[in-house]
Amino acid sequence: MSTTQSTAAGKVLKVLAAFDRERPSQTLSQIAQRTGMALSTTHRVVAELSEWGALERGEDGAWHVGLRLWEIASGCPRTQILRDVALPFMQDLYEVSHENIQLAVREGTELVFVERIAGHRSVELLTMVGTRFPIASTGMGRVLLAHAPPEIQEEVLDSPLRAWTPHTVTDPKALRAQLDRIRREQVFVSDRQLSESTVAVAAPVRIGRKGPVSAALGIVITAQGAGRAHKLREPLLRAAHGISDELGRRTRTTA
Repeated sequence: MSTTQSTAAGKVLKVLAAFDRERPSQTLSQIAQRTGMALSTTHRVVAELSEWGALERGEDGAWHVGLRLWEIASGCPRTQILRDVALPFMQDLYEVSHENIQLAVREGTELVFVERIAGHRSVELLTMVGTRFPIASTGMGRVLLAHAPPEIQEEVLDSPLRAWTPHTVTDPKALRAQLDRIRREQVFVSDRQLSESTVAVAAPVRIGRKGPVSAALGIVITAQGAGRAHKLREPLLRAAHGISDELGRRTRTTA
């Protein structure tokens, strides 16, 4: 790829990266400010993205991400099969618990939430589909970290860990012991690690019952109902095993 093409692509990526959940809608001036590009350059790139469908303009004149990007993202092979397989099991788990059911995958030292089922009575969460968090921040993230490659674990353990609440385990030695326990027990109860109002119960999802961990499945309940956490371990693990078995079957079928 030539330098000119690379530069053009870089400008497009800068504009797209200017949008997130905190800033879903922005004016042209705001986009230019966030990208550091000249207003004229920003106008040209935004116009091209709009023509293609990656950006759309609202009635207020501000820009937001277009439907075309969602169409492309929904075809991501890494999550498409996972979500298709997991959703029926997540729905069954929701019927058992009537609580937030979440599915997440690891990307580097972060986790990304890729699916969620919630009822109108479920506890309000900080996490949403498409959001990223440092992998040690959540119960599901710690399950993924416990099964991550050693170099990823060491990178996280060697870095300062944010204390989201007074209950967050941030001591590297304590976290290392916690990761060992997660690998032994399979199901992890995260007590107010990310929010003082929530408790999470999480388990690994594998490709086949004994294959590599590809995701984490979790239930998030209110901290006031923390006593229910142990009762949710069995149905959660049953759902995680069901997803794992089906992922293994599909992998064998397409191999």
